[in-house]
Amino acid sequence: MAIASTFLGGAKGRLLAASIPFRFFGTALLFHALAWATLLWAAPALPDFRGGLGPLLAAVHLLTLGVLVMTAIGASLQLLPVATRQALAPGRWPYDAVWALFSAGVLALTGGMALVMPALLLAGALLLALALLGYLLLLARNLRGAKGMGVVVVHGWAAALSLLVLLGSGLSLAGAYAGVSWLPRPGALGLHVTSAAYGFMGLLVMGFSYILVPMFALADNPSPRWSRLSVGLALVALGLALLSALAWLPPASLGVGIGLGALALAIHVALMLQALRGGMRRNLGASFVLVRIGWAALLASLAVALAREFGALPVLGAGLFGLLLLGGLLTLLLGVLSRIVPFLASMHAAAGARRAPTPSSLTAQRPLDIHFYCHLAAMLGLLLAVLVQSVWLVRASALVGLAGAVAFGVFFVTAWRRMAQVAPALPTAAKA
Repeated sequence: MAIASTFLGGAKGRLLAASIPFRFFGTALLFHALAWATLLWAAPALPDFRGGLGPLLAAVHLLTLGVLVMTAIGASLQLLPVATRQALAPGRWPYDAVWALFSAGVLALTGGMALVMPALLLAGALLLALALLGYLLLLARNLRGAKGMGVVVVHGWAAALSLLVLLGSGLSLAGAYAGVSWLPRPGALGLHVTSAAYGFMGLLVMGFSYILVPMFALADNPSPRWSRLSVGLALVALGLALLSALAWLPPASLGVGIGLGALALAIHVALMLQALRGGMRRNLGASFVLVRIGWAALLASLAVALAREFGALPVLGAGLFGLLLLGGLLTLLLGVLSRIVPFLASMHAAAGARRAPTPSSLTAQRPLDIHFYCHLAAMLGLLLAVLVQSVWLVRASALVGLAGAVAFGVFFVTAWRRMAQVAPALPTAAKA
């Protein structure tokens, strides 16, 4: 089990203070509940949403920035130093600054969207830009001179470049509401969606999957040749999407890019399924049911995008695409997070305890079970609501999703409390 032993072999020596990654995760879960609550408020706008400021756009960004990106930052700051065998940035102030700026930026940006206050929206976008630039510096510092896990490092650098595109397009879109913009809105919007969802989040998720899936399944490394092919196709696909959005290539090139992106993701998912089938640990529970559903939804989102490029699904396609894309990323992330939280908690607890606790002993299973069923019911309800254009079904789904988010929060708080009980003297500063 080469990749698992490589990862675990240096993990304990490169752990951040427990409060750093758990602060990012905990804040993401607060935004998770807030996103569902905001969707409940915005329910009438969902069935025929055509864009523009308002609570629905705020709910989308509470999910994308507050949940997905916040979790990705916390996970990458902890996992990459172990994967790349690089020393951590000294002190904890860089991590605290990124967290504080990013949290404030999400609140200001989404508040400006929900209340239709362009000045507040732009202020939030600037705070987010500062936070993400600080995160990029930490990310680049860790990737530079990385030793081992080359496929993960390539995904990391590609995600960093996608984040730069995300920043530029996002600031252009935010500035447009204040009369300051440097990209045409359609091109900026295309760049923003592609670089955020498939670029930054997609590449990070794919890269970390090469660490986490074999580790949790106790499986061997996926084939390096096929892994390199997957990331290569993904980079070409993102390049075609970028050039198409800037109108530097004919519109047909976007369809080619979508097709290549679908092939890249299909290869990646096939590698992950092979690892799950060949691993020593076969029963990974409901968490990996969510992971599999997330993979399927992301593949379906690319199929819908391709159909829209050929003129199919003209009315429902945009809403269906957005729901599959964001729902797929959220479902995948929550499935992985339900494994990462007790895993990291057990590693931190082991540093301050005579006998290391197992991840299962730190896991509150009943809240996880409640979240599993609530999340799937909410996602299915939203999918049906988009198809039949039902406002009351959006409201019902949002309420169920909110209940699931609260249950997941209980699971998270329980893991933290049990970790603290086992090892009350946890380190409070990042290791140099």
